[in-house]
Parts: sequence; structure tokens; C-alpha cells
Amino acid sequence: MNNKRELKYSQAIEELNQIVEDLQKETVDVDELSLKVKRAVELIKLCKEKIHKTELEVKNIVKELEEELKEEGG
Repeated sequence: MNNKRELKYSQAIEELNQIVEDLQKETVDVDELSLKVKRAVELIKLCKEKIHKTELEVKNIVKELEEELKEEGG
């Protein structure tokens, strides 16, 4: 898949699942195996970054909401 465009989380997970499926078949060429493992590592890092970013965004939204509720109630 092209690294130039931003992959969605669901697309990355789908590609990871396909890599795992390919590796479980045990028909992967040794040269291809290295490439697939490297790509899997890239995808895992991307997913972790997306999860972390989303977690921060959600925390900020909750914090803003709590502040608005305090202002309204205070």
C-alpha cells in the first residue's frame, strides 16, 4: 500500500490482518517475509500513534466539557 497517503486505522488493521493471514499460510517467500514483517511493524506503529492521538483528543474534549459544566453550574 502507498505510504504517501494517510491510511485510516481500519485500513491499517485490515492490511495487518491480511499479513498475518499470509504468514499463517507458511507459503511466503523468505524475501517477501522480511518485507511483510517490516510493513507489519510500520502498520502497528501507525495504529498506536492513531490510538494515542485519539485518546488525547477525547481527553481534551472531556476536559472542555467538564469546564463548560463547571461554568454553567458555578
